[in-house]
Amino acid sequence: MAVITLVCVATQAATNTTLPSTNSVARAVVDPVEKEYQKILAMDDEAQEEADKWIKENQSFQDKGAGILQSTLRLRIEKRFEPVRAAYEDFILRHPKHAKIRLAFGSFLDDLGEELEAVKQWEKARDLEPGNPAAWNNLANYYGHYGPLTNAFICYEKAIEINPKEPLYYRNFATTISLYRKDAMEHYQIDEQKVFDRSLEFFQKALDLQPDNFLYANDLAQSYYGIRPPRITEAIKAWNYALKTAKDNLQKEGIYVHLARNEIMRGNFAIAKQQLNSVTNQTYQVLKDRLLKLIETKTKETETPTNAPAIKK
Repeated sequence: MAVITLVCVATQAATNTTLPSTNSVARAVVDPVEKEYQKILAMDDEAQEEADKWIKENQSFQDKGAGILQSTLRLRIEKRFEPVRAAYEDFILRHPKHAKIRLAFGSFLDDLGEELEAVKQWEKARDLEPGNPAAWNNLANYYGHYGPLTNAFICYEKAIEINPKEPLYYRNFATTISLYRKDAMEHYQIDEQKVFDRSLEFFQKALDLQPDNFLYANDLAQSYYGIRPPRITEAIKAWNYALKTAKDNLQKEGIYVHLARNEIMRGNFAIAKQQLNSVTNQTYQVLKDRLLKLIETKTKETETPTNAPAIKK
């Protein structure tokens, strides 16, 4: 089990959504069962944050030639999570019909790489509260990774039916359809272009619900790379919108690279070069140089006649 699977809460937020972090939700809890539930979530949050800190610190030390073995770090993290796991299990033993704790425990197990145990908890949460969209979404995420894909489509649809205002459900659904186009074609009895359309529709729906969300805007723009034949004009429009939602220069420069790539595809080499001139961060230097070389090559190709007139004898 990779160490990173134990702690990547931020990364998995795109695929495993349960409940808001207790650290970010201030509420007066009177019910003792609810208070205990909130306390366990806080324990989980604290352990996740500490483990994440250990991983980052160890990576920094390893970059400098120090640090500890990954196996040692893994054992340390597992030890840190033991009391959290015990708290979950004890609570469920005393309150087996508490659906929200099942959802949270499922995500906890999923972070530990125990997917089969996680899905059991999510199934139980769904059975206890069929109207809870997070349970359907988490099950859809599981089926999207491990199959059957038909179950993923059905569960995403159910989550959206229950809560059509949650953008993450549309984003997850769009991503799954985009990745598994053949399965989507078979399930919905539509051709590939219609699958592309449906995926774009759901990406756009997520963005409509959160217009300033850079990740959603980036997802929509990125999705055009998989479409054949290319829809370059639409892609450029999507990247320009993403540019408006970028939060810092690094994100903006990354979008300039994408815009340049698309302009090259439609033969606007001067515009592409101008956009690449706005890219100064070393993170994109290799890709920038590659695209500039491509512009140079294609410019020469357009300037060189492909069909020279035959020489008269």
